[in-house]
Amino acid sequence: MMTKEQLLRPLAAARGDAVVVTTMGVVRPWARLSGSPLDFASADSAMGHAADLALGIALARPRRKVICLNGDGSMLMSLGTLVTIAESGAQNLLLVVVDNGSYEVTGNQRVPGAGRSDWAALARAAGIGRAESFEDPGEWAARVPELIGGKGPTFAAVRVEKGTEGPLGRGPGLAEEYLRPSLAESARLLRAALSSDPTGRGSSRS
Repeated sequence: MMTKEQLLRPLAAARGDAVVVTTMGVVRPWARLSGSPLDFASADSAMGHAADLALGIALARPRRKVICLNGDGSMLMSLGTLVTIAESGAQNLLLVVVDNGSYEVTGNQRVPGAGRSDWAALARAAGIGRAESFEDPGEWAARVPELIGGKGPTFAAVRVEKGTEGPLGRGPGLAEEYLRPSLAESARLLRAALSSDPTGRGSSRS
């Protein structure tokens, strides 16, 4: 099992120009490692839809890598998304399930199936061919570039320690830059960042 920082730091170092969608307990920790305009906090909508959003971005921008940092509780609420991702064949999507066994931001209530559910097996059963589990921080750090750079859809379930992140909000006074705008404004800013990509990968023709 690893800490949240051991999970996130290798991703931040290797993400390149990927879009990163975060939710729940990793929203604030990710903001401490990255200030990219290609970061998007899925922190206001109904719980469980970060993976759906990331898939939509991946399909709209097939030449742009998209990384979703999803919670285990959030993934449990939308297991059907795994089938949809597999069916989509989105080669540019990496879905990471942060498995700490708890609903962290609402008080660390236990997630049903915690310690028993095999997330990678669920993903493979849904049709995602590249699906693996990680507990060792060294192995995870060594494999991150391959997971990001390879053809997906790719699924990684990563066991992490429970954290103490509290409820999420938005507002101009928050320390986390990508939590200062409203959800609608955040979406507009992400779209603008993709559209202004000088490589052309973010254009509507991508």
